[in-house]
Amino acid sequence: MTLTAPAPTAVAVNPARGLVCRNCGATFGLIAEHACAECFGPLEVDYDPDLMRAVTREQIEAGPQNIWRYAPLLPTGQDPAQRVSLDPGMTPLVRAQRLGDELGFTAPLWVKDDSANPTHSFKDRVVSLAATAAKGFGYTKIACASTGNLANSVAAHAARNGLPSYVFVPSDLEPGKIVQSAVYGQALIAVDGSYDEVNRLTSELAETDEFEDAAFVNQNVRPYYAEGSKTVGYEIAEQLGWRIPAQVVIPMASGSLLTKVDKAWKELVAAGIVADTPWKVFGAQSAGCDPIATAFDNGWDVVKPVKPTGIAKSLNIGNPADGPYALDAIRRTGGSVGRVGDEEIVAGIRDLARTTGVFAETAGGVTTAVLRQLVEKGLLDPAQETVVLNTGEGLKTLDPLAPVVGPTHRVEPSLRSLRQAGLIA
Repeated sequence: MTLTAPAPTAVAVNPARGLVCRNCGATFGLIAEHACAECFGPLEVDYDPDLMRAVTREQIEAGPQNIWRYAPLLPTGQDPAQRVSLDPGMTPLVRAQRLGDELGFTAPLWVKDDSANPTHSFKDRVVSLAATAAKGFGYTKIACASTGNLANSVAAHAARNGLPSYVFVPSDLEPGKIVQSAVYGQALIAVDGSYDEVNRLTSELAETDEFEDAAFVNQNVRPYYAEGSKTVGYEIAEQLGWRIPAQVVIPMASGSLLTKVDKAWKELVAAGIVADTPWKVFGAQSAGCDPIATAFDNGWDVVKPVKPTGIAKSLNIGNPADGPYALDAIRRTGGSVGRVGDEEIVAGIRDLARTTGVFAETAGGVTTAVLRQLVEKGLLDPAQETVVLNTGEGLKTLDPLAPVVGPTHRVEPSLRSLRQAGLIA
């Protein structure tokens, strides 16, 4: 009997044709650069519209149960053998019926729960793309500045793929995120400063000879890194039966996630994969770090930096790189921005857990609390289908909850004690 080898799996075509400046429109090849050589504006990936239109629902649905099912719409990773990945994605879209009922929703309310990713945040999506692009460019190590979740993901990607990594974080980061970054056995550098100071430090470090072979995932390969966030938008549309929800509420730190979810839906419409229905994008910030919210309220196009405070440390980017573009998306779609304080954030975490069984980190508490605020102010319509994003796992940020949750009863090991506590008759 003659055995025939199986046909090799077809490699998707890369639809990316170069980088384009978001400010002046100058174009470049697919290079490892994040700033325009003409005006120093930010670069993003530019795609061939014909190749994007050639992608079908059936092609996507035949792909793996992770972000790489969308490889025909992404700028890297078409060849599975070249991926540096934890294979994140296809996280649950949870129907939040009880929370919706409490807030007066008559249309479906959903939670996109990205705490189900391998390191329990949406950052696994962006790091898988950035690390894969970095490999293609010949970098031999990966690095980042981080408020926590990104550090967790970079260290884990490096550990699985046998790469050295260097992650730089503010030294006052939540203990859970410090431990999770450290456990992978990679270099973890705690810096006595804010995230913005850490980011400036790594920008300088990237120019040194010692780190010329390092891809700083959110700096020199940022255009590819940022495209990973599009997969959140793709998944939401696919999980809703290939349609776009009328409203979405997204937490904002740099503002990149919000802009990329919006971009994903524009791409799906342009490719003919989903119907062209209107949607509104809403941003959520902590009152302790609200530069985008302040700019929105004042009608500014420029986002003025702030010094971050408050418990939502994963959102504490005082000088958000994508702030102006987040404002553009929010205004273009007719959305709005909300901000909430620490007590409201804790209440938001508890509300989401109590009604959906989803335990969110502080960023998810921000989003849930802002959802309530937007409904109460009449800015978000509860008669329209809505998705809110939970970007990380609550076990990473236990400290804010420790003073307000705990055992509801304390008893002795006897039925008598249980009766005295009112637990049994």
